[in-house]
Amino acid sequence: MANLRCHISLSLDGYVAGPDQSVENPLGVGGEALHDWVVPLAGWREAHGGEGGEVNASSQVFAETVENIGAAVMGRGMFGPIGGGPWAEDEQWNGWWGDEPPYHYPVFVVTHHPRPAVEMAGGTTFHFVTDGIESALAQAKEAAGGKDVMLWGGGRIAGQYLSAGLLDVLELHVVPVLLGGGSRLLDGVDVSRVRLEQVRAVEGEGVTHLKYLVHPVRSGG
Repeated sequence: MANLRCHISLSLDGYVAGPDQSVENPLGVGGEALHDWVVPLAGWREAHGGEGGEVNASSQVFAETVENIGAAVMGRGMFGPIGGGPWAEDEQWNGWWGDEPPYHYPVFVVTHHPRPAVEMAGGTTFHFVTDGIESALAQAKEAAGGKDVMLWGGGRIAGQYLSAGLLDVLELHVVPVLLGGGSRLLDGVDVSRVRLEQVRAVEGEGVTHLKYLVHPVRSGG
C-alpha cells in the first residue's frame, strides 16, 4: 500500500522556517541554515541538475527520501509566497524552482483558491486542490500509481495531515540551530491522536535524522 511520507528539516527549537518570511527570503531569517546539511550532498546536487558534492552519513538518508515517490502534496505556502490570497496577482507564479522543478511527478497544492494546472518542464505538473487535504491525498495516490506520496511541507499542512491520522512516515532532520520564531512544525497538532514509533536515528554532519512510523490513535483507543 502506498504511504504518505513527510521528510522535513527543523531547528532544535522546532521551527521549519525562520521569522519574517518573504519572497526575497522564503525560509525566513536564519532558515537557510536548516538545509546546510543537504545542499552539499552529491545526491541533492544531481537531483537539482548539478555536479560534484559530498558523500557522507546523510547520503543514504537523502537517497531513501527521494526513492519510490510517484506524486506529492504541498501547501500553498510551500508553493508560493507566504500570505496566499486569490491567484489573480500571482498567476505567473509557478513556484520557487524555475522552469524545471526537481520533482518530475505530479504535485498537488492545497489552496483555498482555484487555478488551472501548471505543466512544467521535466515532468512536473502542479495541480491546485481546493476541497481539502483528504482530496489532495486521494488525487495524489491515484496519480502515484502505487508508489508513495511525498508531503513536501510546509509545517502547517504537515501538522494537519498528522492530526488527521493520514501521515504514515515522518522523518525529521534536526539541525542544531535555534531560530527563536517563525513557522513551527507541530503547532496545533492534536497530540492525543498521534503515537510515534522511532525506527531509525542517524547522526550526520550538522544534522540528526530521526525516522518515525506514525500510528493514529482512534477514539477510545
